[in-house]
Amino acid sequence: MREESSRPGDTTGNTYTDLAAVTPEAYAIASTSRNLARERVGNATPEDRIRQRCSIAVGDFAMADLMRFAGDPVAAGLAALAREAPIITDIRMVQAGILKRGHGSEILCALDYGEDIARERGITRTSAGFVALRDRIEGSIVVIGNAPSALLVICDMVREGVHPALVVGTPVGFVNAAESKEALRALDVPSVSNAGTRGGTPVAVAAINEIITILAERAGYEGPGY
Repeated sequence: MREESSRPGDTTGNTYTDLAAVTPEAYAIASTSRNLARERVGNATPEDRIRQRCSIAVGDFAMADLMRFAGDPVAAGLAALAREAPIITDIRMVQAGILKRGHGSEILCALDYGEDIARERGITRTSAGFVALRDRIEGSIVVIGNAPSALLVICDMVREGVHPALVVGTPVGFVNAAESKEALRALDVPSVSNAGTRGGTPVAVAAINEIITILAERAGYEGPGY
């Protein structure tokens, strides 16, 4: 499980930060889940933290072994968030799930763009949205949890010289999901993905939210103190 981990650091030991836990009960539930995940997954690197959170998101520790990291994605994501780069998502569920606290980045959804392109080209709405947002992809954080077609469009853009700061690509399904993630991992771009057909919105949201949490901790967030 450690072969893709980067340098140690940014782990939280026995403490726990959750920007979304605003009541004692919510914090207790989340903290208990995280302690279990630390025991099962490990807690040596920032990537381990993402493995933990993604496992919790799907209720299955097998998810930890499926996660893949390329190009030091945690550092890349932290740098992009620090400069308030936009976060661009494939669907509204992903957009809604991303933490709104702990960072200043605008969160966009591709579905709100490119309707005319989808009609003209006969491609999916998510793919068309990313085509329409091409000029905003450079230096942005792309988070795709549902649409393999959209991830393939992003891969094409990277090959053409567009450089997102980070791509979180975890689309789920039996048509092009595994293949699109393999294509992403073959590119020279920082990425978080997972092997195989599993994945989905919960995994994508968990991955980017853990990076946001690390940023908030670095900025001095100490949790609610329950």
